Amino acid sequence: MLDGFHIVSRAADALDKVSTAAWREARRSGTARKGVGDPIKGARWALLKNESDLTAAQRAQLECVANTNETLWAAYKLKERLRMILRQGARMRPRPLLRQWAADASLCDIAEFSKLGEKIARRRFDILRIRTGLPNARLEAVNNKIKTTIKIGYGYRSLDNLIALVMLKCGRLDLQLPGRQ
Repeated sequence: MLDGFHIVSRAADALDKVSTAAWREARRSGTARKGVGDPIKGARWALLKNESDLTAAQRAQLECVANTNETLWAAYKLKERLRMILRQGARMRPRPLLRQWAADASLCDIAEFSKLGEKIARRRFDILRIRTGLPNARLEAVNNKIKTTIKIGYGYRSLDNLIALVMLKCGRLDLQLPGRQ
């Protein structure tokens, strides 16, 4: 899916990988502390949470991460910037912002975000086209209906036949068959 929730979820997955790599590097270098007292290990949930939903303790954890690990902090800021761009309405013109985010992510030294930036750069027009204002539940329902339609068939002779069947099921067509009222 190309809706905002799933895109930010991919950014959160990339951030989680960066966090794990930072923790492993800290353990390897001997700077890591045991348990939750470590600034990287204890900040996992704060890193993944929405910035607006953070508690005071989680904000303090993020401040500690900002002071101790530049790479992890840069990855967190990239994730939050992407979330902000995707939350903006159409009147805020997100196209140049998303293009700039993809360029920044592609050029950063963080491998996970470089890959994500390249993917978003390739699909940014689709991402912006999908932003219809529909709630996620509606998009998920249509996606589920398409998957169910694909599973019902035992194979299609061509992709055109599959697309026609999906359009018939999801298109809300009111077809009147001859001889029926």
